[in-house]
Amino acid sequence: MIHIKGAREHNLKNISLCLPRNKLVVITGVSGSGKSSLAFDTLFAEAQRRYLESLSAYSRQFIEQLKKPDVDSIEGLSAPIAIDQKSLSHSPRSTVGTITEVLDYLRLLYAKTGAAFCPQGHGVIQTTSVDTIVQKILTFPTGSKFYILAPIARHKKGLFLKEFEIFQKKGFSKIRINGEFYSLCAKPPLLDKNKFHDVDVLTDQLKVDSSQLNRLSQSLRLTHDISGGRSLIFFSNSGQELLFNTKLCCPECLFSFPKLETRHFSFNSPYGACKLCEGLGEISTVDPRFSDLAPYVEKKLKKNLTPQRRAALDKFLIIQTCAECQGRRIKKEFEFIKICGDSITTITGLTIENAINRVISWKFSGKNFEIGDKVQKEILSRLRFIKNIGLSYLTLDRKSNSLSTGEAQRLRLASQLGESLTGVLYILDEPSIGLHARDHEKLLDSLLSLRDRGNTLIVVEHDEETMRKADHIVDMGLLAGRMGGEIIAQGTCQEIKSCQKSLTGQYLAGKLKIAVPSNKMSTSDWIHLKDVKTRNLKSVSVSFPLGQLISVTGVSGSGKSSLIMETLLPYLKHMLYKSPLPSFSIAADIEGIENIDKVIDVDQSPIGRTPRSNPATYTGLFSPLREYFSLLPLSKMRGYTAGRFSFNVSGGRCEICEGAGLLKIEMSFLPDVYIPCSKCSSKRYNFETLQVTFKDKSIADVLDMSVTEALDLFENYPKLFDKLRLLESVGLGYIKLGQHAQTLSGGEAQRVKLAKELSKRDTGKTLYILDEPTTGLHFEDIKNLLVILRKLVDHGNTVIVIEHELHFIAQTDYIIDLGPEGGQGGGEILYAGPIQEIRKFKEKSYTAQHLFSLLESRK
Repeated sequence: MIHIKGAREHNLKNISLCLPRNKLVVITGVSGSGKSSLAFDTLFAEAQRRYLESLSAYSRQFIEQLKKPDVDSIEGLSAPIAIDQKSLSHSPRSTVGTITEVLDYLRLLYAKTGAAFCPQGHGVIQTTSVDTIVQKILTFPTGSKFYILAPIARHKKGLFLKEFEIFQKKGFSKIRINGEFYSLCAKPPLLDKNKFHDVDVLTDQLKVDSSQLNRLSQSLRLTHDISGGRSLIFFSNSGQELLFNTKLCCPECLFSFPKLETRHFSFNSPYGACKLCEGLGEISTVDPRFSDLAPYVEKKLKKNLTPQRRAALDKFLIIQTCAECQGRRIKKEFEFIKICGDSITTITGLTIENAINRVISWKFSGKNFEIGDKVQKEILSRLRFIKNIGLSYLTLDRKSNSLSTGEAQRLRLASQLGESLTGVLYILDEPSIGLHARDHEKLLDSLLSLRDRGNTLIVVEHDEETMRKADHIVDMGLLAGRMGGEIIAQGTCQEIKSCQKSLTGQYLAGKLKIAVPSNKMSTSDWIHLKDVKTRNLKSVSVSFPLGQLISVTGVSGSGKSSLIMETLLPYLKHMLYKSPLPSFSIAADIEGIENIDKVIDVDQSPIGRTPRSNPATYTGLFSPLREYFSLLPLSKMRGYTAGRFSFNVSGGRCEICEGAGLLKIEMSFLPDVYIPCSKCSSKRYNFETLQVTFKDKSIADVLDMSVTEALDLFENYPKLFDKLRLLESVGLGYIKLGQHAQTLSGGEAQRVKLAKELSKRDTGKTLYILDEPTTGLHFEDIKNLLVILRKLVDHGNTVIVIEHELHFIAQTDYIIDLGPEGGQGGGEILYAGPIQEIRKFKEKSYTAQHLFSLLESRK
């Protein structure tokens, strides 16, 4: 057992509990109830701290000492691995292949077993050792006369006068041009520089004789030094020629490869990366619309700019596929190294499903079998792990910064499955997010296989199926923030269901439900999107009823984002705001746009990438807060304006950290590291500013408050109260007003954006687009979110939601279901219509099958 005593981190109220080892443990509860505080900020933090303390004193000097979490004691911990919702590297060089290390194994396989093909189409290039050449020559009749020639040029134009002079000075006596021998002692022939020629230097003349092996070997090595690894053996009696190569060089055109190494297949190495795009697969160029500014922008881009100034120039740039490598990132010549006819870029461009089938078909023989067989099995093992967690539609060359939070987390899980570790404490944060109900079973099988190897899994999760399969459940609550931080119930799923106090248990038992709307859908206005071919969409046409809550569903990779985020949204922005269309969006026509006046998309991208960005600044709450503090008596007496309370300008901020609260340490080739400012203790402000207080709270204290706490403080100040109430209504009562943007999950960032949009006046003709807003939400939170979205729809607005959560989908008016599978197996509209009718399509739609089961269980 893992024994936790007196945990008080964040809002945890001195809780004590025991968790079973080598089991699947689910920690659940409403948003802000203390789940992550227990799992990550207490359990993982203490396990990590102890592991680092077990290292030698020499090793610890290179590692920052971790703070001990606020807990009395924890016993029974193992070495920890956390797989959380923090997004993967934003580097454009990071791909699915690099994350999962599949690309590393592929590079090794291609470097060691790949066959080289001439880029000019002259076939396979083979290498032969000197000893092999000698043995081949000895198979000819004894006494046979032969010449050893060094090929200098093959099918090349030129006079070659410089070459003739060099070889003459080196003491060579004869040269062969286009099959004819000439003396280098006399004046060499004058060649036609506009014609193609073959030029060989005679290095030795011998007879087949086993007693001449030493001279033969030395002559061959001299020949290879001259020609770059090539030798031509010409038998004068028969006229037979044998061309040998000790290096990867084409005998016809003399194109040569270097000795192959893994770095030649890496787009992160100068040895393998395309020179034009430097391995990125794309290049930034000035948008033709800003051609007059092109010289200025290009000049600025050559300078070492700060991220902020670089971002300011981004609006003048467009991204184009590299013309040299066509987006494949590596040098063209290395695409001619193949295994069973496949280049490395061919494999990385396939979906995981297709890559498995292709790699299985590879057959190795001879010396390649010893290397290839083992590496092939490792590649297949990792690819199958990726497939088993519902990501078979991804390609290995997919950029990591284009992955959703759920996809990124499951890829990290796939990497761990491939390591075959035992005795590890795994802590996961909602691994089911972004996963269709069809694929839940595969994910659960993967988690259970980790458990069955002798590992302990602690999973922060809201998914109903995961809770039913768990060995032990801990339900936190009862509510969020100060109203949470307690253990409401723990035990098996059945024991949780019998607990009257547990919201989770009541939903699992069916006593609490998210009711299904009974009203029939009616609308007269539609948006029609026709003949869409974006990504994997197969010329689909679809209509969206306005004034409705619409869910877009389907298995992962079926084309939901391609339809909504990459086609509908950019086309609406293009027609409403004249925004440029991305090159990958392909639609023949769109009708009905006159029925809406604006479109608002609320995605899961971060609200900011620096410590200066936080919920208060993003939602506009910070301005009235600063204004309020400038009206306090001490501020008026000292002449402080609202600007005094901004941490972004000089005056009231701490000048050591310049109001960031953190100091950035640049780590050269490693990511920047932020450490707390020792001057202001991360409060951001100087001493004089912090003397201004409201109810004994400085502005730094307010920024350190949760939304719920701030609501109580400013209940009589409408400008602040209304914005705070919106944040709480979207399930964010527990986050701090000044919480750094980088610490927010994708779902939290999305709900902050939603709160900001809700604070604006809607027109009744607004189209809202949300991408999986239920991420991180408990049943009760989903119920509250639906209330908010329903209010928008009741005002005449339209809400389109990309979603997998069945309880949410069941509440929508209209469903557009894509599939049937992901990747090339998807891209079709399986059903588009009212929620009440989808059950008729359960034979062809996975969504219909699982939704039907849910609806039936509610009767």
